[in-house]
Amino acid sequence: MSQLLSEKRIVLGLTGGIACYKSAELCRRLQDQGASIQVVMTDAACAFITPTTMQALSGKHVYSETLDPTMANSMAHINLSREADAILIAPCSADFIAKLAHGLADDLLSTLCLARGACPLIIAPAMNREMWANPATQRNIQRLIDDGISVWGPAAGEQACGEIGSGRMLEVPDLVEEMISFFSPKLLQGIKILMTAGPTEEAIDPVRVITNRSSGKTGYAIATAARRAGAKVTLISGPTALPRPYGVDFISVRSAREMYEAVMTVAAAHDIFISVAAVADWYIKNSTTSKIKKTADGGFPALEFAPNPDIIASVATMENGPWPIGFAAETDNLYEYAEAKRQRKKLPLVVGNLAQDVMDRDSTRFVLFADSGVSEMQPASKPAAAAALVAEIARRYRSR
Repeated sequence: MSQLLSEKRIVLGLTGGIACYKSAELCRRLQDQGASIQVVMTDAACAFITPTTMQALSGKHVYSETLDPTMANSMAHINLSREADAILIAPCSADFIAKLAHGLADDLLSTLCLARGACPLIIAPAMNREMWANPATQRNIQRLIDDGISVWGPAAGEQACGEIGSGRMLEVPDLVEEMISFFSPKLLQGIKILMTAGPTEEAIDPVRVITNRSSGKTGYAIATAARRAGAKVTLISGPTALPRPYGVDFISVRSAREMYEAVMTVAAAHDIFISVAAVADWYIKNSTTSKIKKTADGGFPALEFAPNPDIIASVATMENGPWPIGFAAETDNLYEYAEAKRQRKKLPLVVGNLAQDVMDRDSTRFVLFADSGVSEMQPASKPAAAAALVAEIARRYRSR
C-alpha cells in the first residue's frame, strides 16, 4: 500500500475531551500512511488518556511540560514546531480554541502553537453542541480562520453527553483524508468537477433489476483524488456497496434515466464532467409495478427494451458545457472501440480499459485516447491510478 504521508512530520496535540480516545487510533492511522507522529498533551488531555498509551502508539516520548528536562535546551516549544511539517490539535477543546484566538500561552501546547513560526496549524474541534454554537466560540473560530489556521470539522451527531448536534470531532478516517488532502498538490484548485460512478439498475418489477458488475471503485477513487487536488467534486452514483467519498457532494440515483436527469440539472455549473459510470444502454419498457409471478408452465415474460439517454453525448453537445471526459470499458478491441467512441461522441478525451482485467479487482490500467494520440498509463492500484489520471486531466485541461 502506498504511504501518502511518507516523510511528513506531524505534531499531534491533544487537549481535554472525551474525543481523546479517537486520537489513539488517529496516531496509528497517520503512521500507516507513513507519517512520523510527535504527541504533545495538555494536563486536561492526560485526564482522558495516558501519555503512556500515546508513547506506545507513537514510539516517541510524549511531551506535556513546558520545561521538559529530557530536552537538552528545555525548549520543547521551539524545537518541536521547527521540526514539524504540520501541527494538528485533535481534539481541540473550546478552552484551547479561546487560548489560540487570544494568543495565550500557559502550557506547552499553547506555547508551541504561539511559537510555531511558519509551521501550519490545524485544529479539529470537539465539544458539546451548545459550547460550539456559543457566540464566543464562533467569534474565536472566525479569528483563527482569519489568522490562517485550518479548521477541520466539527461533525454533527450524537455526543458523549447524550445530546445531538454539531460539535463531534471528525472521525479518524476523515481526519486522515483531510491530512492527505492538505499535503496533496492542488492541481485542480478552484475547478468544479461533476462525475458519475457505479452501475445503474433498470427495473423489471419492484424486486428484480437488470444491472452490471461495476463496483464503483474506480469512480470513487477518482472523486477522492480530484478532491485532494483541490477540486470541488459532485459525484452522481448508482447503487454501490462503497462508503461515500469524504468531502464530496453526493447524489444517489438508481436508473440511467435518473442519472441523466441529475447530470443535466447541474452540469452547466461545472468545469469538467467525467463520465465513469457503467450506464445501462437500455431500460425495460414494459416493467411492472407488481412482482411478476411464475407461471405453471414455467414460461417467462417477454421483456421489451428501449434505449436510455446518452449522458456523455448530451453533455458534450451542451453550449458552454463542462469539458467532457468519457470512459470505455471493453472486453476486446479496446483501441478500436474506444477511439471510435471518442470520435462518435466528439470527446476531447476517453479513458479506456479492459473490463475483464479490472472488474472485481483493486487494480487497473488506463489507456488515454485524444486528438494528440494514444497514451498508456502504468498498471496500478485504483487509488494510485486515479491520482495519476487526475494529474493528467489537470495538465490537459489547463493546456486545452
